[in-house]
Amino acid sequence: MERDSLADDEEDRRNLIAQDEDVKHLPSPTRSAFRIDELHSSIRRRFRLHFNKRYLLVILLPLPILILYFSTDVRNLFPSDSRFDHLRESELRALYLLRQQQLGLFSLLNNSHLGTENLSLVPSTALLEDLKSNVLKQISLNKEIQQVLLSSHRYGNLSEFQSDFQDPNFGGGYGFGRCREVDQKTNERRTIEWKPKSNKYLFAICMSGQMSNHLICLEKHMFFAALLNRVLVIPSSRVDYQYHRVLDIGHINECFGRKVVVSFEEFSEAKKTHMHLDRFICYFSLPQPCYVDEERIKRLKSLGISMGKPEPAWVEDIKKPNKRTAQEVQSKFSSDDNVIAIGDIFFADVEHDWVMQPGGPLAHKCKTPIEPSRLIMLTAQRFIQTFLGKNFVALHFRRHGFLKFCNAKGPSCFFPIPQAADCITRVVEKSSASVVYLSTDAAESETSLLQSLVVLKGKPVPLVKRPPRNSAEKWDALLYRHGLEGDSQVEAMLDKTICAMSSAFIGAPGSTFTEDILRLRKDWGSASTCDEYLCQGEVPNFIAGME
Repeated sequence: MERDSLADDEEDRRNLIAQDEDVKHLPSPTRSAFRIDELHSSIRRRFRLHFNKRYLLVILLPLPILILYFSTDVRNLFPSDSRFDHLRESELRALYLLRQQQLGLFSLLNNSHLGTENLSLVPSTALLEDLKSNVLKQISLNKEIQQVLLSSHRYGNLSEFQSDFQDPNFGGGYGFGRCREVDQKTNERRTIEWKPKSNKYLFAICMSGQMSNHLICLEKHMFFAALLNRVLVIPSSRVDYQYHRVLDIGHINECFGRKVVVSFEEFSEAKKTHMHLDRFICYFSLPQPCYVDEERIKRLKSLGISMGKPEPAWVEDIKKPNKRTAQEVQSKFSSDDNVIAIGDIFFADVEHDWVMQPGGPLAHKCKTPIEPSRLIMLTAQRFIQTFLGKNFVALHFRRHGFLKFCNAKGPSCFFPIPQAADCITRVVEKSSASVVYLSTDAAESETSLLQSLVVLKGKPVPLVKRPPRNSAEKWDALLYRHGLEGDSQVEAMLDKTICAMSSAFIGAPGSTFTEDILRLRKDWGSASTCDEYLCQGEVPNFIAGME
C-alpha cells in the first residue's frame, strides 16, 4: 500500500511539472467545437490538482494539534469528569430557572391589569408597585441564572468576567431583594407645636391591656397635652409600669427642646404636699366614667393624690368610640385649673390620620419621641451583629391566647402552622434574607414544627430566638451591668427594637405589640415594602367552631 501511494505521489508530481511546462509553451488557444479530447484531458488534470490539494490538507491538519499536544498539558484543555458533571448540573439548573422565568413572565402578562383594554386608564400606585415588584423578581431570577452558569467556570480568575454581570442600577437601596424602604415623606407632616405652660399639668392615666397599650395611651396623652398647652405627668410605677426602665424620659424633652413631660416624682416634688386633681374630666363615660375602676382610684389616692368626682365631658363608649376632632377636644377639655385628668384614652379616636402619620402629630427634632432607651437600642444592635446580620426578616408570631381572640373576629387571624410557614417563606424569598428573627410566645411544639416547614430552595431557613443568658456571650452585657436583665418589660421592648430594625417585618394582626413595632419602623424610616401581617389577604384554611 505504501509503495502504491508513493508511486501515485511521484506520478502526480511529474504530471504537475509536465502541466507547468505545457502551460509555458502553449500558444493562445482558439475556440473549436471539435477539440473534445483536449478538453477532457484538461478537466482530468484540474480535478487531479484539486484532489491532491485536499489530500495534502488532510495530511497537514493534524500537525498543529500534535505540536499543541507536546507543548501543552492536555489536562488543562479538557475538563475532568467531575467538572463535566458540575457543568452539566449547572446548565440543567440554568435551564430550569429559565423555564421558571418564562412562566413568571407569562403570569405577569396574563395577570397584569395594564392590558390593552386598560391602556386609557392611569394605573394606581399600588398596581405600579406590584408591577415593579414582579419585574424585579424576574430580574432577580435572571441574576440567579447568571450566577449558576458562572459557577461551572469558577476554576480560574474570573473576577473581571463576573463584574460584567453586576448591574450598579440594582445595588444599594433596590437590591435584588425587593424589600425597599418606604419613603415616609416626613417633610409633608402636619404638626402642631407643644408649648405647655409650666404650671399646668395633664395627669396621664392608662389602664387598658399591657405595656404596648399603655405606650399608645401615653402617645395619645401627649397629643392631648399639646392641644391643651399642658405638661404631661408620667404615671407612677406604683400604679403603672416602670416606664423609666424602657423609655428615656429625658429624650422626649430633648426632642421638643423644652420641658414637656415630667415623671411622677418630679410632679410630686413640684407640688410638695398639695397633689390634687383639680378636675377629673372623663373622655369616656361608658362602661364607667373615665374608664377607671374603684381599685385604680384607691391606688391613686394611696400616692397622696386627692381628687373630686369624675365628670364625663360627653357620652362616649369605649366599644363604639366616635371620631373626634382637635377642636372638639380643646372645647371640652380646656380649663384654667392647674391639674386635670381625663382618664384612659387608649380607645379614643381623635384625628386618626394626623396622629398616625410618621413621626406623629407634634413638631419635634427627633425621628420619634417615644422610643426604647439607649441601653435597649445598643443591646438590640449587638444582638443583630452577633446573630442576624444586616438583612433579616423579623416575625412577631403571637399564639398564646390568640386562638380564641382571633376566631371571635371576622375573618379569623389564627393560622395553622403549615399555612403560616408558607406565608413566612414567601416573605423570606422576596427579601433575599437568610435568617428570621422570631419574637413569640408560642410553645416549643409549635415553633419546632414551624422551623421544620420554613424551607427555601431545599434549605431550612433558621428561626432565631433570643437565647437564655450566657456569661460567655457579651451582646447583653449592658442590661446585666445596669440591673435590667430578667425584666419582662425590658425583654419585650428589646424584642420590639430588634423587629423594628429588620429588613422586613411580619406582624400579628390585631396585636398592639405589632402595631408599636410598625410605629417604630415608620418613624425610624425602616418600614419596608415587604412589611405585612402574617398571611395578609388570606383566611385560615381551617377554623375551629366556637364554644
